[in-house]
Amino acid sequence: KEKEEEQRIRTELDRVVDFWLKYSHDKEHGGFFNCLGKDGKVYDELKYVWLQGRQVWMYSRLYRTVERFHRPEILEAAKSGAAFLQKFARVQASSGPGKCAFCLTRDGRTVKFQRTIFSECFYVMAMDELSRITQDKEIMMDRLIFWVQTDSSDLGRPQLPGDLPINSMAVPMMLLCLVDQLTEGRTDVAEKYKDLSGWCVERILQHIQRDGKAILENVTLNGKELPGCQGRLQNPGHALEAGWFLLQYALKKGDVQLQKTAVDKFMEIPFHTGWDKQHGGLFYFLDVDGHCPTQLEWNMKLWWPHCEALIAYLMAYSHSREPVLLDRFKQIYDYTFTHFADEEHGEWFGYLSRQGELVLDFKGGPFKGFFHVPRCLYTCEKLLDGLLERQDS
Repeated sequence: KEKEEEQRIRTELDRVVDFWLKYSHDKEHGGFFNCLGKDGKVYDELKYVWLQGRQVWMYSRLYRTVERFHRPEILEAAKSGAAFLQKFARVQASSGPGKCAFCLTRDGRTVKFQRTIFSECFYVMAMDELSRITQDKEIMMDRLIFWVQTDSSDLGRPQLPGDLPINSMAVPMMLLCLVDQLTEGRTDVAEKYKDLSGWCVERILQHIQRDGKAILENVTLNGKELPGCQGRLQNPGHALEAGWFLLQYALKKGDVQLQKTAVDKFMEIPFHTGWDKQHGGLFYFLDVDGHCPTQLEWNMKLWWPHCEALIAYLMAYSHSREPVLLDRFKQIYDYTFTHFADEEHGEWFGYLSRQGELVLDFKGGPFKGFFHVPRCLYTCEKLLDGLLERQDS
């Protein structure tokens, strides 16, 4: 069964890569079209910086680590995307290195900024991964750390008197992901960011709430529950993604207790609370007290939580060999591949109703690009290859 799943995942990854190679490249201005219809047709020429960075990272990672993707057109695509980002994404400010734009025109003019760090984070990820091939280095990591830990005023988000400072799980998760990227195979860099890794893990663990029975998306800076809808919010896909980030970190550190926490708290809890027992699939948002979430899309089934769940449970099973974890993987696998994958045109749909029916049929948009699907398939292929090798030996 695992061999069949590995082959399906391998084939699906090839189809996804081919889809973006065929339809997303802007040969005139560089970079990538992000807004692609179900058949690959461009329906909007705006370019989203975080998605540009994600695509550069994914192409570079595939080129560097998977033999069948060590192809000139993939490396050239990564270089083209990186050149577009280097030329247009960053805007200098008088106080020092400026923010990255969130959205650009096709030819690189700034359309919009966001008061977050995520465009910058994926810019760093992209440039670091490509630098492992080209040896060209350009990193703005220190600026990101300053914004998160010291002074966020450059982000343009004023601290209003009624707006409590919060620990949003997305921020330490993103920084932990970046540290993993920057330190891979680099002992000196790992030492430099050792304290930051510990800070990220501590901040993520603060989201275990309700006597260890819930993972909440937002908490106070000292790890307490926030009042109202913001404090009760649960995002099962995000918690599962945090779970495999923590497990990956804990395995490298040899931290057995953190490995257990990653699985028991950040995988099992959001899976049990987030899985729709009537229609299958993971809810997008939930309220820990059972109120209706205020997010209009709360009961939809989105592609990326299922991608993260697949990685989480296969990684957990690969480490522990607990059969129940493999059962979870298979349950999510069956739902994901029967509902999101598009057999006709390739790639995956992203947005389904609670009942699992297609709601939005585009393959790429402002929040869906060449990242969650290929990263999931790439990671699962590697994990399954490792499992099959151990079986054969």
